[in-house]
Amino acid sequence: MAEKLVRIDPAVINAFKQLDTTSVSDALDRLGIVGGLEGIKPVVSGVTLCGPAFTVHYVPCGVVKGTVGDFLDDVEPGQVVVIDNAGRTYCTVWGDLMSLTASIRGVAGTVIDGVCRDITGIRKLQYPIFTRGYFMVTGKDRVQVDAVNVPVAISGVQVKPGDIMLGDDTGVLVIPQERAEEVLAVAQEIAEKEALIEREIRAGATLREARKKVGYHNLQTRRQ
Repeated sequence: MAEKLVRIDPAVINAFKQLDTTSVSDALDRLGIVGGLEGIKPVVSGVTLCGPAFTVHYVPCGVVKGTVGDFLDDVEPGQVVVIDNAGRTYCTVWGDLMSLTASIRGVAGTVIDGVCRDITGIRKLQYPIFTRGYFMVTGKDRVQVDAVNVPVAISGVQVKPGDIMLGDDTGVLVIPQERAEEVLAVAQEIAEKEALIEREIRAGATLREARKKVGYHNLQTRRQ
């Protein structure tokens, strides 16, 4: 059964767009939240992804074959498609036509615990997609959608509809919607302190001196 989508304040989304995944990851560590999606990497370098999750769950096909991509017509502009294909790498669930459709519709990007195909077309579009890799074999008649907008798992981490997805060249992570503002505040603090370290180094300070000045080694340490 699909869950009711939660509306995130656009200002929060826009603020996360100004941050990188490393600062947000450190913020998640400090707050004791697991969010990094191990093994999920960008297919297109130099593009970023940020927006609330539209989740999709796949299962292997049975005797009666189901569909693989029609859900895309229901995704709203600014959302990120998050596909739980259980890490399957023997067949794809996304290609260039879906990337084209998503781009035209203003979809913010796609995250797949699995693989995609049509890499040349996707890279021409510069569409933000993060996966376990790519493979040409179709998912049609192999896997099918069995639910949308339900909690799913990507790299063993839960993603709920409306959770914030953030991706860049380093990877992708999920920010639980109910902790989004708290994570944002900590991530902004960490980003500001790392920027200060950079300024100190450029001004002639040693790395040790610059890090000590802002308490670098404890930036991500969980507070008791």
